[in-house]
Amino acid sequence: MTIEIKDVCKSFDGRQVLKDFSLNIEEEHSYIITGPSGCGKTTLLRLILRLEEPDAGHVKLLGDYKYPFINSGTVFQEDRLCDSFDAVTNVTMVNRRVYRENAISELKNLLSEDELHKPVRELSGGQRRRVAIARALAVPSDILIMDEPFTGLDEASRRNAISFIREKQGTRPLVITTHDTSGLEFGRIIDMGID
Repeated sequence: MTIEIKDVCKSFDGRQVLKDFSLNIEEEHSYIITGPSGCGKTTLLRLILRLEEPDAGHVKLLGDYKYPFINSGTVFQEDRLCDSFDAVTNVTMVNRRVYRENAISELKNLLSEDELHKPVRELSGGQRRRVAIARALAVPSDILIMDEPFTGLDEASRRNAISFIREKQGTRPLVITTHDTSGLEFGRIIDMGID
């Protein structure tokens, strides 16, 4: 699967955040999108996910792909967790093919045993991010898209999360937006703050 982003432009309220941006996203590759706040990183992800439409240019699937959309394991900038449910339920509820036993096994890579069964509202911001990462990786998907997935993680948790993401990525393309590219040198780093 290849996603072609070709000469994409996008403005909000008269302010252009993307201008003639092009990128091909291919299987077995990782893309680390960086740049200052407001440079279009999140907008780019929303265009890939078809949550926004470009003002000009296009985002399309190339090759023999049977659906007009992509199935994505996604970490949004905000956690989008159900606060009254525990971490395990937050992971299992996104897809009926994700079983509790599997969710527990996956979450143990990122959280301690006692954190798995607390309502996520009782978890720290970094712990919640790790639940969001585990949820995105648990979903059968064509691509992994992660918007600032390491926000609130200390250095050790960040390294562990990066390692876990890489282990679970398989042949899927991975797109991460971040301000801090340390530990992400395995991917193609694209600085959107550079003209």
